[in-house]
Amino acid sequence: QVQLVESGGGLVQAGGSLRPSCAASGRTFSSNRMGWFRQAPGKEREFVAAATWSGGSTAYADSVKGQFTISRDYAKNTVYLQMNNLKPDDTAVYYCAAARGFGVSRLEHEYDYWGQGTQVTVSS
Repeated sequence: QVQLVESGGGLVQAGGSLRPSCAASGRTFSSNRMGWFRQAPGKEREFVAAATWSGGSTAYADSVKGQFTISRDYAKNTVYLQMNNLKPDDTAVYYCAAARGFGVSRLEHEYDYWGQGTQVTVSS
């Protein structure tokens, strides 16, 4: 099992930045793929960004490309999502996910473990 705990969400004004983090514990060696998803009020959960844990592959939703950056700290077993130039449309609960599979994935069902989510609210 892999446990994921997100933190670093919060309230920010439009144009500001946040960097949520996702700390992994447990059998972390079994997770090769990490991802971030988000769910806005009244909407379905959607893919945001993904990365391979040990390799250099990343993927982003078109809506956040150039605005968000996913990164990893191997020593801390932590994944980050740097979010810049935030907009009110970025308001959502952000979820971290991990998977045993290799390669990046944009699909929820290809992730095995999920965190509890962290709220990000962007005011106009």
